[in-house]
Amino acid sequence: MLTKEDLAYLQQKGISEAKLHEQLERFTTGFPYLKLLASAKGGAGIIVPTEEQQREAVLRWDQYLADGGDVCKFVPASGAASRMFKALFAFVNGEDEKPKAGSDVEKLILNITKCPFYEELNQVLEKKHGKNADQLIAEGRYKDVIGGIVLPEGLNYGALPKAVLSFHRYADGKVRTPLEEQLMEGAQTAAVDGKVKLHFTVSANHQKLFDEKLAAAVPAFEKATGVKYEVSTSQQKPSTDTVAATLDNEPFRDKNGQIVFRPGGHGALIENLNDIDSTVVFIKNIDNVVPDSQRAATIQSKKVLAGTLILAHDKVEEYLKLLRGGKYTDEDLHKICDFLRDTFSIHADQFDALKGAELAAFLEAKLNRPMRACGMVRNEGEPGGGPFIAYNPDGTASPQILESTQIDTSVPAYANIMSQATHFNPVDLVCYIKDVDGQHFNLVDYVDPNTGFISSKSLDGRELKALELPGLWNGAMSDWLTIFVEVPSASFNPVKTVNDLLRPAHQA
Repeated sequence: MLTKEDLAYLQQKGISEAKLHEQLERFTTGFPYLKLLASAKGGAGIIVPTEEQQREAVLRWDQYLADGGDVCKFVPASGAASRMFKALFAFVNGEDEKPKAGSDVEKLILNITKCPFYEELNQVLEKKHGKNADQLIAEGRYKDVIGGIVLPEGLNYGALPKAVLSFHRYADGKVRTPLEEQLMEGAQTAAVDGKVKLHFTVSANHQKLFDEKLAAAVPAFEKATGVKYEVSTSQQKPSTDTVAATLDNEPFRDKNGQIVFRPGGHGALIENLNDIDSTVVFIKNIDNVVPDSQRAATIQSKKVLAGTLILAHDKVEEYLKLLRGGKYTDEDLHKICDFLRDTFSIHADQFDALKGAELAAFLEAKLNRPMRACGMVRNEGEPGGGPFIAYNPDGTASPQILESTQIDTSVPAYANIMSQATHFNPVDLVCYIKDVDGQHFNLVDYVDPNTGFISSKSLDGRELKALELPGLWNGAMSDWLTIFVEVPSASFNPVKTVNDLLRPAHQA
């Protein structure tokens, strides 16, 4: 039973009573597994572009920019870096005074001078302890050094967003953050008439810090690159939060009796993306950046992805005009069917079952939707979530990026499909979000609400159920036209733990 206070709280967050009950019902019904047709592979769901195809794509993208194309980089950057320093927190809060042999903490200690934040660390250590990192390590004061990285009285990296951490130290001694590397990458891949548009999603408690960092970085990088930046930020909307539930599927209340809502995961950002007034949008995580000397593969793959998307859109526009003009032949309809099969890996019985005007209407509906080209990296480890061909509610099958939790591995056929997976999704997308008339698609209309998931969490020592919205590049884009394109592993360099900064790809 909802109280007056509950209803006022819902209104404040922009969540309807009907939406609340719909979410609570999800805890009872759960989410269905997806029905799979196959894993996407090179030549069968994933394009492995030849050198000639890469050249053609790059030329098309360069032409799009030269023609004054409308482009924006969309960078999810709202998460804190706490998970990046999980091992360091465990050591600082643990009983051992010396890191275990072979541990992540020992590796970091042994390579402390290679850390991009080494000089900054020394400054805070000398201020507090009167000694630098090397001196403290020589004395066996490992916790003082590690604490200097993650604790509030040190660099406080455990509480800051990844975007503002020191990631790369250059030969001239200058250090860059992921935010700054994203600015540089934007200048090299998405500049139109000397301007680059970027959008960062930011958490509310980090907004002031972001604003300060951008105010300092943008003028410096405009001077260095010769471009002008149009940078905007947004926060996840309170209306996209999801209700927490008790184990009995009732609203979970905190110790003050207020219903608890939680952020709905990165799928909530489909609302932020929907507010972007650009035709083409790059999407890439904040931490997947490299220094200048390592960026050639990234620039090439970005242009190949974007050019592949534009080339496909050229045909979509041509075919939609043909269908809407009404002067098409049966041969034209067959060509469009082949195009949807070959370019977007769409499997549909309707291609053969429908004829004439009925087939034309079906094809127009399939063509008139948002588009995305998604980079796929060869999986060199255990296969898991990634690119698959999955069935849709209308009986067709199309490329989908799935998490392993969406696949029922108790079904032998699906377990076998997963075992045959060859690629994974590095969150590297280029999207086309306006229709051929230049009108913005309403992206929330293309979300599959059946692709969220439920997880177990706790608050104040009590267990709760949490509801994750369909992921931004998963179910939130389920009904888009999708192209999977193989990109080189050198273009994927995320920083999941602090020790990833020691890898060659992050050494400037």
